[in-house]
Amino acid sequence: MLVRLVINAIALWLTTLIVPGVTVTAFPPGDTLAVVLTYLLVALIFGVVNGVIGNFIRIVAFPIYILTLGLIALVVNALLLLLVSWISGLLGFGLHVDSFLWAGVLGALVLALLSWLIGIVLRPFVKTR
Repeated sequence: MLVRLVINAIALWLTTLIVPGVTVTAFPPGDTLAVVLTYLLVALIFGVVNGVIGNFIRIVAFPIYILTLGLIALVVNALLLLLVSWISGLLGFGLHVDSFLWAGVLGALVLALLSWLIGIVLRPFVKTR
């Protein structure tokens, strides 16, 4: 679980570098430790939202997933990214997504691809039970 959290935090950091309109505002004072903790906390929020709400949406909307050949997943992931942005905004720090169409969909796509890629690269180094 901790490895998955770090993978998502790194993927989120890379997404903020790649996609314009997706930014992260760190805790005050904004030093390196605060930035790292902010990314880890936002990744934790994203993991909880994706695990709870995302799975519920995927189960309920399963026929729509089949009908659209899975393309609705881009919309669902963008909406989940916007939800994480809203939740972290309530806390006064964290993720900020400028728009749904450009930053939301592209950010969700880049975040998913980077998480997948980093997970594949790190899989040989992580021991499983």
